Amino acid sequence: MALQAQSYMTAVGLRMGTDWGLTAKQRLAKSTTGELIFQSSLQREELMLTALVEQHYPLVFRGLNIYIGGGLHKGWINSPANAPNEMPQTMLKDPFGLSFIGGAELTLGKFNISYDFKPAFNIAGGEKRFYYQTGISVRYILVTNKVYKKKQREKRREQRRKDGKGIHLGDDWMFWKKKS
Repeated sequence: MALQAQSYMTAVGLRMGTDWGLTAKQRLAKSTTGELIFQSSLQREELMLTALVEQHYPLVFRGLNIYIGGGLHKGWINSPANAPNEMPQTMLKDPFGLSFIGGAELTLGKFNISYDFKPAFNIAGGEKRFYYQTGISVRYILVTNKVYKKKQREKRREQRRKDGKGIHLGDDWMFWKKKS
């Protein structure tokens, strides 16, 4: 029996913690997901979009796993210091940099719950060079593995029919009768 690290294909929901926002996860490979996080900081006046690739490792039972990963983030500062009439030396540039993530997640029915630690390093811009976030994400599973696997089976079956392979009953199934 092959172990699957996550039991969903697509999940979307809320992220709550040091920053609040929306999160979406999509399975990319057997134990790999891509995650997009759009969030607003409670500590800084900025919006942030983060794109991550995460590798999942199963734990005791299906649906419980840990993950690590990394990616890029891009932010937009929305503070009075960036008003058009301010002096240029006080203006902050929008942040851009590297983000990393490590956490644990549990899938129960149609819900996926995770807790993570997400340090970030700004290559350019931002109020600080380095900061970290922690968060709890609650996601609703839109597409499960079962639905995805069923669609894949149906596609393979249809392809075999088109290719003329596999077992199917055609006009010649009574081979012992002569054709007229």
